[in-house]
Amino acid sequence: MNFMKLRHALTAALVMVLLAGVGGLESAKAENNGLERRPILGWSSWSFLREHPTAAKIEAQARALRRSGLQKLGYEYVNLDDHWYQCPGRQGPNVGPFGLWVTDSSSFPAHGDANGIKVVADYVHRLGLKFGIYLTPGISKQAVSKNTRIKGTPYTADQIAEASVAEANYNCRGMVKIDYSKPGAQEYINSWADMLAGWGVDYIKLDGMKNSNAADMKAWSNAIRQSGRPMVLDITQGSLTQAIAPTLMKYANQWEFAPDIECYRCEKGGNSYPLTDWANVEKRFDYAAGWQPYAGPGGFNDYDSIEVGNGNDDGLTRVERQTQMSLWALGAAPLILGVDLTHLNSRDLQKYLKNIALLAVDQDSIAAKRVLNSSDRQAFAKMEPNGDAIVGLFNTGGKAEKVSIQATAVGLRENERGYSTENLWTGKIEKTGGAISAMVPSHGVVLYRVRAL
Repeated sequence: MNFMKLRHALTAALVMVLLAGVGGLESAKAENNGLERRPILGWSSWSFLREHPTAAKIEAQARALRRSGLQKLGYEYVNLDDHWYQCPGRQGPNVGPFGLWVTDSSSFPAHGDANGIKVVADYVHRLGLKFGIYLTPGISKQAVSKNTRIKGTPYTADQIAEASVAEANYNCRGMVKIDYSKPGAQEYINSWADMLAGWGVDYIKLDGMKNSNAADMKAWSNAIRQSGRPMVLDITQGSLTQAIAPTLMKYANQWEFAPDIECYRCEKGGNSYPLTDWANVEKRFDYAAGWQPYAGPGGFNDYDSIEVGNGNDDGLTRVERQTQMSLWALGAAPLILGVDLTHLNSRDLQKYLKNIALLAVDQDSIAAKRVLNSSDRQAFAKMEPNGDAIVGLFNTGGKAEKVSIQATAVGLRENERGYSTENLWTGKIEKTGGAISAMVPSHGVVLYRVRAL
């Protein structure tokens, strides 16, 4: 059996294990392009590598993802974030003859006629993994000033640009809005998608997006379709509001609406450690509750990177790491690791990242509802198609507290014989009556699978 056949067999076997007893998925609500029927699992460069990604570093992380055994569990995306392109200054990214960004060949060297990003994507694909890349909306001021031609059309960049309206780019700046009512505008985005498809991209992160970027979302969705290559579309920015949710669901596969999870003020010694802190995780509780109605197969709420895997360098205690992973899994959020995979902490890897029971909760594609929000005590719950309830009891306060909720409040039917509770972090199974409760440590969680007896 060759490697690809073996990988597919392992993946199929894993899905059967993860979804045993879960049943069929609910009907699609979001982008119906056949992608992301379940939240993706993978890794992204931003949290750890930040402004210094290189081909060698990305390839090393890809090898580590495979070597760690995470690939066999479904972690398959290797996503290159910002700083892969030439950024000469605030006039915007350097552009080629058709107004598209130019790869920074000092960090991503070409190989023969192959662009440096394609070289990395090909390497990632040879490992049986998928490759993602980062962009921001709009068109570079450099393309506008040079009147670069839009590929396959008689139009030029200055004819589709609203030069007085800036778009977000956190590296160079210098991006301006595209007027999609102008001829050539959609064709420009098509040329982007065609180039990325030619490089072998499987996932596009479109960052710096706001509610006002709805036209960009539609244009990119259309461009990906016409490219002929399946590519996940991830819309991200901390200022998206629920008013844009219907548009996101129509055109994107996942969306991030919270500020960055990285604790930039915490960093010491010129590196990216600690990656996050409790305050940045705690903010996600309200986001998870508010955005819950919009998640489902085809489009998921993205709470940002999972900062679990580097031990104390994560910036979270062991209890807090369980809380982060539990909240993300209850919300059926993408689990995209932000850690250094080449220096994984063995306990983090085995106890947390490889927790099959936890992964099954995430991969059921059902976003949990918040069913308790009382002071420091919170509970999120969701019902599986087989009648099981997944219940997360959280304590966001500074001391241990008992968190309790009635079984009927999480969707279970009243049952005189009671219920069994399986702790998905410890494996311990107990019997309970009408209340689902636990003593939960500070900043901690008890995550149960509950079944009627």
